[in-house]
Amino acid sequence: MLRQTPTTLTALLAPLPAAWLEANEGPGTWSPRQVVQHLIWGEVDDWIPRLRVVIEHGTERPFQPFDRQEGFRRYGDWPIDRLLAEFARQRADSLAALDALVTVDDLGRQGRHPEFGVVTVTQLLATWLTHDLSHLTQIGRVLTRHAGRDAGPWRAYFSLLRSPG
Repeated sequence: MLRQTPTTLTALLAPLPAAWLEANEGPGTWSPRQVVQHLIWGEVDDWIPRLRVVIEHGTERPFQPFDRQEGFRRYGDWPIDRLLAEFARQRADSLAALDALVTVDDLGRQGRHPEFGVVTVTQLLATWLTHDLSHLTQIGRVLTRHAGRDAGPWRAYFSLLRSPG
């Protein structure tokens, strides 16, 4: 599933105009473009670096905290095609590193998260996949609400477009 995320994002986002890529759900929320920036930074500074810490140091050395905003700063002015290509490249590199670093025997190995304490390789890998899926869902929700502004009375058929309460 981790291999499919770049392809899915490219199919969904590459053809969209800027207004769709910059849509969000209000103050403090992320646009599809920002999600891709964040995903790239996760490939650079989160998943594989943390796996390396587990393999090399176990619970003796905690993971470095992950800066969720850094991707916005580093990739802020990149066009979507470049962002998507960079994410695909980074993900391919990450998956190659994963194949080289982790075997089935490593899944129970433990590391130390700075907030949660002891975590396993299995938990880290499950979180990586959950992270992808939650951001794909987030993008779908943002795009649904952006498109749905013009749906008129059909809005009543879409729970994502109805007001809460």
